[in-house]
Amino acid sequence: MSNPESRIDRCFAALKEEGRSAFIPFIMAGDPNLEDSEKVLSLLPSAGADLIEIGMPFSDPMADGPSIQEAGIRALAGGQTLAKTLDMVTRFRTTNEHTPIILMGYYNPIYHYGVDTFLVDAKKAGVDGLIIVDLPREEDAELCIPATAAGIAFIRLITPTTDDARLEQVLENTSGFLYYVSVAGITGAGMGGPDMVRAARARIEAQSDLPVAVGFGIRTQDDVRAMSTATDAVVVGSALVEQIFKASEATGALDSKGLEAVEAFAADLAAGVR
Repeated sequence: MSNPESRIDRCFAALKEEGRSAFIPFIMAGDPNLEDSEKVLSLLPSAGADLIEIGMPFSDPMADGPSIQEAGIRALAGGQTLAKTLDMVTRFRTTNEHTPIILMGYYNPIYHYGVDTFLVDAKKAGVDGLIIVDLPREEDAELCIPATAAGIAFIRLITPTTDDARLEQVLENTSGFLYYVSVAGITGAGMGGPDMVRAARARIEAQSDLPVAVGFGIRTQDDVRAMSTATDAVVVGSALVEQIFKASEATGALDSKGLEAVEAFAADLAAGVR
């Protein structure tokens, strides 16, 4: 179980009292550039984000669809590093102490950074959780157990193909919340329906009291609203990343009009859980 004093737990407890699901947007650190991704990060809470996922760009993002892959490539080309991503979180925490921040990505950059050093720096920066898509349950000693010991939640993904036996294993060291992938495919693919998510949630609740978030393929306010009836949180990634790209494509940067467009898009999505 996660620390009851964690930002993630406080957030879900407050939302349970409010009687609604969380809205969790995903952005790629450093896309379209470091300064503008920080500006987007800073405006997401006022646009309605309850928790925020920040992508750690990586050169071989096997689980990501084209939109998030391209965002990561743009970020890396612009010089984004894991250290700069942690610096983003540090600066965000100077003005926002309550919104949970989850870093999502792959193990390779953390391994090269150094696990112990990374966990110290991530905790100091104000990171609340990790989603590392290429570390299976069998590799818990690599990062999951050390992260939990450091007070950082280790959030796992399960898919429609995860059976009950595997679910029990996956849940063993999971904390924060469980991320249910609504499709058996890459990010940005079409989502499964709310009924499928309800059935999966019932299986999860039989083994765990962790909150359940659903993501992959959720693109519109209507999608968010439909999924919010079936789960504790709704994640939108590719659609928001595409909106950021659209608003910055001409110049590689977000001007005031572009930032307003991104904020309005996020706010429209967030309205689906309210």
